[in-house]
Amino acid sequence: MEDKEALKKQIAERLKLARELSGLSQAQAATILNFSRPTISEIEQGRRNVSGTELIQFSDIYDVDVNWILSGAEDEYANSKIQLAAREISKMTEDEVNKLFKLLSSMKKSR
Repeated sequence: MEDKEALKKQIAERLKLARELSGLSQAQAATILNFSRPTISEIEQGRRNVSGTELIQFSDIYDVDVNWILSGAEDEYANSKIQLAAREISKMTEDEVNKLFKLLSSMKKSR
């Protein structure tokens, strides 16, 4: 029984982290998912179970892999893309990096 509760708590923590990293508030996520804001809060506190369909929806709006939500396992393909991006960024000037972050910020806002 304790293992199920621990897993539920870990999933809740990953969902909260993914939401925060995606730049969404609980209210914004709730609107997108057609949930109430308290439902998001209940899920993130591990007090409400999440269905498989809901996990897929969270994965889509937060742009994370379902496997990461469930297990914390990193996607090998995603890791290799991140490593490539990091290598390319390390070759950029400070001005270019600042421009890149502005571009990323505007892209995130336009989602």
